[in-house]
Amino acid sequence: MGDGRTAAEPGRGFAEGLEDFLEALAIEAGLARNTLRSYRADLTRLALWADRRGLRSWSALGERDVIDYLAWRRSEGLAEATLAHDLTATRMLMRHLHAEGLLPGDPTALLDSPALARSLPGTLAIEEVEALLAAPEGDGWRAQRDRALLEVLYACGARVAEAVGLRTDSLQPSLRVLRLLGKGSKSRIVPLGGLARESLETWLAEGRAELPGAAARPEVFLSARGRPLDRTNAWRRVKAAALRAGLSAAISPHTLRHSFATHLLAAGADLRAVQEMLGHASIRTTEVYTHLDTEHVRGLHRLYHPRS
Repeated sequence: MGDGRTAAEPGRGFAEGLEDFLEALAIEAGLARNTLRSYRADLTRLALWADRRGLRSWSALGERDVIDYLAWRRSEGLAEATLAHDLTATRMLMRHLHAEGLLPGDPTALLDSPALARSLPGTLAIEEVEALLAAPEGDGWRAQRDRALLEVLYACGARVAEAVGLRTDSLQPSLRVLRLLGKGSKSRIVPLGGLARESLETWLAEGRAELPGAAARPEVFLSARGRPLDRTNAWRRVKAAALRAGLSAAISPHTLRHSFATHLLAAGADLRAVQEMLGHASIRTTEVYTHLDTEHVRGLHRLYHPRS
């Protein structure tokens, strides 16, 4: 290449920004070594592709370039999940560089996953939810609890008050359902998916049992001192997971509830069924999730339509 680099190394304009981003992830988000290695591989691949197009730094990368890169990756027959991961890694890097003043704008701002329709500003893409749910790493009690909490919020569409108020006698894992106590002390039965059930069972059997006085407490989610987890601490745990996943600090427990409803309806779920699972008194409250975000539609058109 004439500059001392090998074919597998991006130019300096890319390398410096990438190293700064990975260092920030390691220090601020505390990501595991394997996770960092995965991000490095994904973003090095993008940098090498951009280098071959004559681009010399991240600041030269525009929205059209990102779209072309994803189209190239798709042409290799990759799964949608892999493409979604590529977009997530790219978006995280661009947001970081923009926040650091190294980019005039974020070229991924209007791009979205092809598998998801966003209908609310506070709704996450499916790959973002997956990153959030995977954020609590390790087998310690705190990671087990946080995984179970995040699963209940997303898999069941629970309000944060309903999640922290969940009692052990409200769980019926053999029937794959749980009972939530909602507004006005109204209870409802919601489905409990396989992954959420596994996370809850692991937390109850292992991590929760380690906490002082846990056996005498009826609440599912407890603090380090064996006391009921309150809404404030639940919010903090969700925000901590969002930071580790490289997502927006504005994410809250209710973001997962929004995402639960949006993803179900985008996949064709019945509106009345979603209303019942959310515990909405009026169908009009649920209907807001059926309105597709125009930003998402524009992003889909740019990414896939041959005349975009």
